Amino acid sequence: MARMTGPVWKQSRRLSFSVLETGEELTKRSYIPGQHGPTKRVKLSPYGQQLAEKQKIRYMYGLNEKQFANTFFKAVKAKGVTGTVFLQLLESRLDNVVYRMGLARTRRGARQLVNHGHILVNGKKVDIPSYQCKPGSIIEVKDRMKNAAAIKDALDATLNTVDYVTFDPQTMKGEFVRLPERKELNSEINELLVVEYYNRKM
Repeated sequence: MARMTGPVWKQSRRLSFSVLETGEELTKRSYIPGQHGPTKRVKLSPYGQQLAEKQKIRYMYGLNEKQFANTFFKAVKAKGVTGTVFLQLLESRLDNVVYRMGLARTRRGARQLVNHGHILVNGKKVDIPSYQCKPGSIIEVKDRMKNAAAIKDALDATLNTVDYVTFDPQTMKGEFVRLPERKELNSEINELLVVEYYNRKM
């Protein structure tokens, strides 16, 4: 099974963007990684800007190139503004919904919970991280994992919640209420550059 690997903090520093959406990766050293320390960033061409924006979003959601492209082309065929629909599809992934509910500190951790079969969707086990949750889907933790220390710690550390998911720590059950609006998503990314990137290839 393909998955994203590599040091997240280096990815964040290279892109000057918090892949974890916490900002902690850039607090200590905001300059690009490398043996020569702080160096002046090279001004990117329009194509370079488009590529960098694609990488920001791809690293943030933890998708490989093929998964990312397939999701984009799915958004192209759907009704609505392509860039917004694309982000909504990414946010609807089961691993992302689990992360948004606070059951894991990172999307990688959420993906692991799903892969290991610890998550139920509408009462049925789903172990596919890319599973597309629909509005109204009920997500819950399997009984044998409800007291897991890792999940409890993640819930305790959760500071920011989003309005399009709900979660009850008592029952360990939540709901993907609706698709997010664009204004509720990361304001530091420009999905239009990703649309332009793939338009070059179509």
